[in-house]
Amino acid sequence: MATSGEPPTDAGSAPLSLAEVAETLGVHYMTVYRYVRTGRLPARRAASGDWQVEAADLSALRRGPAGPARGRPKVDPRSNLEARMLAGDEAGAWALVESALGSGTTPQELLLDVLAPTMSAIGERWLQGTLSIADEHRSSAVATRLVSRLGARFNPRGLKKGTVVLAAPAGELHALPVAIAANLLRWQGFEVVELGADTPAEAVAGAVAAEMAPGRSGVFAVALACTTTSALPAAALTLSLLRELSPRPPLLLGGAGVGTRAEALELGADVYSGKRADELVSALEALVPARRNGRKTRA
Repeated sequence: MATSGEPPTDAGSAPLSLAEVAETLGVHYMTVYRYVRTGRLPARRAASGDWQVEAADLSALRRGPAGPARGRPKVDPRSNLEARMLAGDEAGAWALVESALGSGTTPQELLLDVLAPTMSAIGERWLQGTLSIADEHRSSAVATRLVSRLGARFNPRGLKKGTVVLAAPAGELHALPVAIAANLLRWQGFEVVELGADTPAEAVAGAVAAEMAPGRSGVFAVALACTTTSALPAAALTLSLLRELSPRPPLLLGGAGVGTRAEALELGADVYSGKRADELVSALEALVPARRNGRKTRA
């Protein structure tokens, strides 16, 4: 155990408990716990359930320009969020989100530049075998709840630009990109019918037909998201069914699994919506003038 006021040696040092960190810093245990929960001090949850802090992270905290009590050390918010998500710590992850919002980060930036890259990094670690499927699922559950809380907090009121039916085709199991895109679209004033992941072609077509029935507001556009290339045949089938609707709205296809605009159009889309959710928003915004003027668009 480190003695009070003496930082442990970084090289080869064993992880420290929060009590040991508190003793080293000369602060109360709950103060250190608050540093961890708000992201000021990186930590990971051990198999025992206890939080552990690496000596190097403690040293970085102590080297902060004004010390832990008066200034926040420069830490990577994504690494802190990753630790909270892997631990299944929704409250701690939300505290990081609120801290980022308070410092000027926009909700869009949180989704696109923090949360999405964090989940991608976790997915890569799972593919490499350094994380279990349980770790990945636990993190995804926390991420989904964060997206939901952000969406509810910033959902605007007022007139809507139109209804967008948003889904991932059958076999595409990644629901988070759809949820992120749904938030961004709602924040931009669109109504969203969010069908989620692994949606059969007939279900998508049926949902669109129902929204276009007499007395309903109609459908501004339909957007499909493919994170993996294995779901592209299902996307093509869905687009084929949607093209049989008369009248039919513009059909958009994008996501990490769709390589190019040419590929999206070949699969049956009218518009390639890019690989990121903000590109989908831009593609739909570009359709607004054409839809208002009653023109068909292929882009």
